[in-house]
Amino acid sequence: MIRYLLRRLGQSVLTIFLTLSTVFVLVRMAPGDPAAALAGPNPTSEDLARIREQFGLDDSLLTQYWVFLRDLFTGDLGTSYSFHAPAFDVVLDRVPYTITLSAAAIALTTLVAVPLGVWMARRADTKRELGANVLTIAGQSMPDFWIGVMLLTVFAVLVPVLPASGFTTWGGLVLPTVTVAILQMALISRLVRREMVAALASPYITVARSRGVSERALTWRYALGNSAIPVLTALGTRFAAMLNGVVVVEVVFGWPGVGSLVVRALETRDYPLIQATVLVTAALAVLVQLLIDLAYPLLDPRVRLGKAA
Repeated sequence: MIRYLLRRLGQSVLTIFLTLSTVFVLVRMAPGDPAAALAGPNPTSEDLARIREQFGLDDSLLTQYWVFLRDLFTGDLGTSYSFHAPAFDVVLDRVPYTITLSAAAIALTTLVAVPLGVWMARRADTKRELGANVLTIAGQSMPDFWIGVMLLTVFAVLVPVLPASGFTTWGGLVLPTVTVAILQMALISRLVRREMVAALASPYITVARSRGVSERALTWRYALGNSAIPVLTALGTRFAAMLNGVVVVEVVFGWPGVGSLVVRALETRDYPLIQATVLVTAALAVLVQLLIDLAYPLLDPRVRLGKAA
């Protein structure tokens, strides 16, 4: 177990380092000049030269990378060009909002998608299951920005019962959570349905049924228990993706999370802020994946971390 954890931690550190290095190179290869974005309208060549010198933008790419690595290992991710504050602190101020939205969306997804998927599996190839399939396919097909705009129109404009943007009250969490969760519910419910259909057709279910085990126990204890690992993996993967910033939804609802911060950082070519955002979100995603791996033996005792079962 300890050896497995150490190996995974080493892999995680390497993954984060390679991700940061890739982003460092790509953002500097992309068209655009941070000095021009910072200088404002009608800058002179002297203004641009002064800004580039101030932030080290006139150095070679190799020199900038060396400075980046040196500061990274000392815990300094640089000063945000647009916020004039430590980039790491700016990102940390936004992370709780993204975590709140992601946790609410994945909780709503789990509460709705798992029972719905089980219900669809129990009624596979029936007319009622066909209707549920149509709804889930529609949920997968609708763009999240369109869903957000429709929810805003109905519940914040036509029937103004919920805030349109921001997070001043807990009511402001409802619309973005539902917007994010609709796509996830469609994906997860179809996954649960597929896994449950396969599990319910397995020989051990037939044997358990012949011994008089109730249908409720067969469904929720046996079949769902054996389908838990792929479902947990999918939920964890979706949650990790949300932690990387639900950009479109955050922009639509004016949500003060990491996604909207990334948009601003890209618009202003704020290199330190982009790098700090990538570091924090990548670390969160890696942590979620590690926790999912550690949960496998709890769901299935046949799984042994670091060993062949």
